[in-house]
Amino acid sequence: MPPVTDPNPPPGRVGAVIIGRNEGARLVACLGSFPAWVRPLVYVDSGSTDGSVKAARAAGAEVVALDMAQPFTAARARNAGFARLQELGAPEVVQFVDGDCRLQPGWLEAAVAFLAARPAVAVVCGRRREIRPDASVWNRLCDAEWDTPVGKAKACGGDALMRVAAVAQVGGYDPGLIAGEEPELCVRLRQAGWEVWRIGQEMTMHDAAMTRFGQWWKRTRRGGHAFAEGAAMHGAPPERHWVAETRRAVLWGAVLPLAALLGLALTPWSLALLLAYPLQMLRLSRRWGWERGVFTVLAKIPEAQGVLEFHLNRLRHRKAGLIEYK
Repeated sequence: MPPVTDPNPPPGRVGAVIIGRNEGARLVACLGSFPAWVRPLVYVDSGSTDGSVKAARAAGAEVVALDMAQPFTAARARNAGFARLQELGAPEVVQFVDGDCRLQPGWLEAAVAFLAARPAVAVVCGRRREIRPDASVWNRLCDAEWDTPVGKAKACGGDALMRVAAVAQVGGYDPGLIAGEEPELCVRLRQAGWEVWRIGQEMTMHDAAMTRFGQWWKRTRRGGHAFAEGAAMHGAPPERHWVAETRRAVLWGAVLPLAALLGLALTPWSLALLLAYPLQMLRLSRRWGWERGVFTVLAKIPEAQGVLEFHLNRLRHRKAGLIEYK
């Protein structure tokens, strides 16, 4: 596959897959953020009732409507969009993006140039930011979560520019995953000899729209489920995919509080174990600030819930349903 070298690629060399449901004005902004030379532009809709399909077609996008009689996952939607992209004449690179995001000016040019200069790289991502970090503590936590180190990485998020040939080589996303599908794809890409990078370029603006504690709890619970499932799939050495994250969730979110409560049968001093929580919050707050420090520790409880849900469903031979927070 010849590299993309033109900083302003002509139509047909860069395509896009956008997924969404009932994103409304956010989808319109997302579609409008793509340069005219990005084609094909494929929008995958998962049962919207707000006019999203009409808006996508008006923006010149090819629309794929998922059959909602089948279990929905973001991975399944991305695969459907990727398949349609290939049917239309696959470009060399594809920008995957969620419908609640919009591209930042200059991102595609910088990302395409990066891939052109590094033929071993399959995935490049940049800085994703929250549109309204001041709207809630939950949005600010999201914004901090997106700020991962620049350089060679193990994984990307939902927004990333990828080589079409590389994605096709490993069979795309795992459609059965309800979360964590991008890091799992990156595991297989790296095992196939490809590299994943994050660069310092501003990439997308995201709208988490989290204004309630319950939304944060559900999203964090979903993260715990993703940790457990990822560890079950790729936890063996040398990958150890999400093994440490799963263990931390179980230790802090389940083992420690359970030990404190069960220890009451022997001594009331067992409750002293719970002092580990404020001490850990204080330690992390000194490093990251109080919001992130406190909620990083508190997050272990819903994460542990997600881990336990995954393993209970596994024992029962059941597949978990989608965990949606908005």
